[in-house]
Amino acid sequence: MFQTVFGLPAHPLLVHAVVVLLPLASVSSIALAVVPRWRQRYAWPVLFVTLGGVGAAVVAKIAGEDFQEKLKQNGVDNELIQKHAELGTTLQLWALSFGVAVIALVVAGRLADRERSADGPGVTKTWRRISVVVAVLVVGLAVMTTVETVRTGHSGSEAVWKGIGS
Repeated sequence: MFQTVFGLPAHPLLVHAVVVLLPLASVSSIALAVVPRWRQRYAWPVLFVTLGGVGAAVVAKIAGEDFQEKLKQNGVDNELIQKHAELGTTLQLWALSFGVAVIALVVAGRLADRERSADGPGVTKTWRRISVVVAVLVVGLAVMTTVETVRTGHSGSEAVWKGIGS
């Protein structure tokens, strides 16, 4: 499906979007989680970067599976590639969870802002409490997504330089 781009293997090209967008989304979403007033201004750009990173992770995983199959057909099969593929699957799950949490942060943040603007007697603080819980979840998932991005990228580099490239 996603085997080549301009005659080059797609996977090594696509991973560049993952290693740039996911950590950028992580740092940006942590900023939104920690500084709620920034949500009004930066929620949409952070959401788009996050969805771009998550989408890139999914597409890179699909392209990686195609690339791995092509390598096997050419007689290249080693444990480093398999380890990288397993970490890619884990990263995809973390990235998807992170993406859902950022969407929840944006939605809960908007509802908390509406609740805050309607502050007065009888107004509950439900969405404000929910947005705090979601913010904590986003921070944790952002950190784990970045850690998994680094681990997966490093294992891919090892597969090239200690495996295929040697």
